[in-house]
Amino acid sequence: MLSRLDVQGFARRALNPVKRLVSAWWRRQSPSRQDRFATLGPLLSVVLFLAAIVSAFWYLRNEEIEREAEAVKRDTEMAQQQIRSRLIENEDLLIPLQRDLANRSIDNLEFTQRAMAIARNRPEITHITWLNARREKRVSVAAIGEQAESLMTLEGSDPSMPNGHANSEPERAFQGARDRRTRTYSASFADANNSTVFQLQLPLSDRAGFAGVLIAEYAVEGLLRYSVPNEVTSRHAVAVLDPREQVVASTVTPMPGKRITRAPIYHEVPMAPAPGLVLRGQGYRTSIGLISNTLFWMVMALSVLTVWMLLGTWKHMRRRAQVQNALAAETNFRRAMENSMLTGMRAMDLETRISYVNPAFCAMTGFAESELIGRKPPFPYWPPDRYEENLRLLQQEMQGRSPAGGSEVKVMRKDGSIFDARMYVSPLIDPKGKQNGWMTSMTNITEAKRVRDQLSASHERFTTVLEGLDAAVSVLSVQQGELLFANRSYRLWFGADPKGHAMLAGSQPTSLAGATSTQDASYEIGGSGAGARDGHGDPGEHGDEEDVDGYGGLPAQHLTEVGGDSREVFIAQLDMWFDVRARYLQWTDGRLAQMLIATDITARRHAEAQQQQQTEKAQVTSRLITMGEMASSVAHELNQPLTAITNYCNGMVSRVRGDNIQKDDLIVALEKTAKQAQRAGQIIHRIRAFVKKSEPQRQPAFAASIVEDSVELAGIELRRRNVQIHTYVAQRLPVMRVDPILIEQVLLNLLKNAAEAIDNAALPPSRRHIELRVVPKHTAELGANIEFSVTDMGPGLPVEVIERMYEAFFSTKADGLGIGLGLCRSIIESHQGRIRAENLYNGPSIVGCRFAFTIPVDIPRPESPPTPLDKGGEVGTSTTHNTAATP
Repeated sequence: MLSRLDVQGFARRALNPVKRLVSAWWRRQSPSRQDRFATLGPLLSVVLFLAAIVSAFWYLRNEEIEREAEAVKRDTEMAQQQIRSRLIENEDLLIPLQRDLANRSIDNLEFTQRAMAIARNRPEITHITWLNARREKRVSVAAIGEQAESLMTLEGSDPSMPNGHANSEPERAFQGARDRRTRTYSASFADANNSTVFQLQLPLSDRAGFAGVLIAEYAVEGLLRYSVPNEVTSRHAVAVLDPREQVVASTVTPMPGKRITRAPIYHEVPMAPAPGLVLRGQGYRTSIGLISNTLFWMVMALSVLTVWMLLGTWKHMRRRAQVQNALAAETNFRRAMENSMLTGMRAMDLETRISYVNPAFCAMTGFAESELIGRKPPFPYWPPDRYEENLRLLQQEMQGRSPAGGSEVKVMRKDGSIFDARMYVSPLIDPKGKQNGWMTSMTNITEAKRVRDQLSASHERFTTVLEGLDAAVSVLSVQQGELLFANRSYRLWFGADPKGHAMLAGSQPTSLAGATSTQDASYEIGGSGAGARDGHGDPGEHGDEEDVDGYGGLPAQHLTEVGGDSREVFIAQLDMWFDVRARYLQWTDGRLAQMLIATDITARRHAEAQQQQQTEKAQVTSRLITMGEMASSVAHELNQPLTAITNYCNGMVSRVRGDNIQKDDLIVALEKTAKQAQRAGQIIHRIRAFVKKSEPQRQPAFAASIVEDSVELAGIELRRRNVQIHTYVAQRLPVMRVDPILIEQVLLNLLKNAAEAIDNAALPPSRRHIELRVVPKHTAELGANIEFSVTDMGPGLPVEVIERMYEAFFSTKADGLGIGLGLCRSIIESHQGRIRAENLYNGPSIVGCRFAFTIPVDIPRPESPPTPLDKGGEVGTSTTHNTAATP
């Protein structure tokens, strides 16, 4: 046998591995999970305890119900057995009487005596009756032991008497006994006293056959009362139910006016051998139910209270854990932030003892945290030669007189190197509002100081450069109209007045907010008489004033990203021209400002004006030279209409003198004479308009009209040199804004040069023709333009001539002045066009030359389907002029 100590030791050794596993699992959990498990453990225990109490109550209740049901079943079956035994005993008493009646060994008197003896001992029998085969009563003995003459008569309405009707229970039992010749129990029915009874009918037989029946009628209530033992009725209620489940008898008497209801615990058995009757035993629980149990509800209330308190504790611990986690996260965040800061942090107590330094402070000074914590002045990072100065600054900090912008100090690293730092000192206040020290932040400003010194030096150099410029530089605040900067040249010309900036910008100082203008725009500055003209000195071309837009509401970044524009402004007060460039910038304090750079271009404008005058003179001279070269051709051209006029006049005079001319013939001759005179006048008008000196005037002009006038003028020379010209002008060309006379001069010069080249080369008639084409073009560089091209089949130009032909006073002619092509180039470029020349080749041989120039135009977006020209073809008017010399 094992002792108790041995059993305890064995159990302890068996539980040690489990305890170790549980301990290891518990240590692996985080503190928050341990708190959660520690709270949920009691809560789970209380829930399990409550479940156990409910289960115990439920089990006891079911156990009680099962015991009660078993007792009811047992007592009901016992009552059934007792009733059956009582009926069998009664049958045993009636069978001798049946046998004697069948043998006719007794008479009526003896039957009465014997029946009375049975009835007195069996009170459940209401009466015993002898009927013959014809249902006639022979003798009937009541339960009181006397004969009842009124019972069991055919003449009466006694329901206990078989009456021959099939719906009568006694009749059914009578027929059954007669037919089967065995004892028969009838179903229950109500007798004359409205009591529920049933009958036992014993058949009587003799030699003749069926002789009648012996009837014993039982009262159900009496049978239940005298047959069921008292110990059964004292424990449970026993009731008899008919086939309609109506209680016909019960051991419990119900209250008046109330029916007997079925108990929750009952057991039913048939009350054999009486057919249709059921014996029901009913039982009741002696203890109260689960819902009515006060102890159960007390346990339930205490359990719910405990669960509620545990839940409250769990929520409180969870909130506390959340606060702890938040505090830990905040602490870790602050520690991480302090450790990751590039700014050094130092805390001192009220006794100037260092209590905290962050890693950045240690990294700056080179000292470890252990070497700084607890140290008092002089601190190890103070340079030895600055002890007194640093001590004085420390005393000022302790007295609260530290500069708001911080103090610049020299700090010595552990290796002895020195760097510049800026320190900010502020009181260290605890959560209760009490000061318990000083907090210092330190930043290394060595590099910033070096950059600042360099910026200062650069600013000085930059200011020196701006002051030395010949151009006026000014910066004006857009919002306030304040002059922020002005160099020496600006002050020399305008002083320190911002009105000079406004005049250069073309606006008033108050309206300068965001002022801008378009390039080549012109301004009129009121009150001073000063005017501004465009870059070409032509006030009529852009003479309209433009209102500037205010950009005060736009972000400064968008304005400062816009490049500066250039304009030429005339200041009448100074009688000077300035080339002004303006742009917007963000000033050092964040304000939006406008900067102007105004360069004196008075000398250049005077030179340009002189050059323009010389160019105009050269244009007139060139036209006069051209007309001089074409003088013989013009004379020949005028000689034809004048000769025709003379011939017509002489003819008309001769025929008038001879009186042989009709009026109609005279009119026809006069009309022809007038037509020739008009032709001569047109030639003189075109030549006069071409050589007339006038100011350049740009106006809307059509390419077809210019080509027609130029070809008419050039036709004189072409006919003299026997050269044909073919013109092609595209249709729907846009309107050009040019000086028509200048463009005609260029075309006439190019056509005359082509005719001279063909005539001087003595080319055959197949190559003596010129092609003039006018077509629209569009290039990425020049945009939309109209191209004029003059192509000849002459010998072409040498390469060295193409390179120098636009130079002033360069000419390949012996008597040429060298102003033709150079002047053409100036005219085309003044119209923002381009001119070029190229030789035409057939293999290595030159077969001609082509001069082309372009004039830019504005082409609106087409709304109709594209023309064949847009698809690469050309639509225009082609004309061939026969310029052969008239013989």
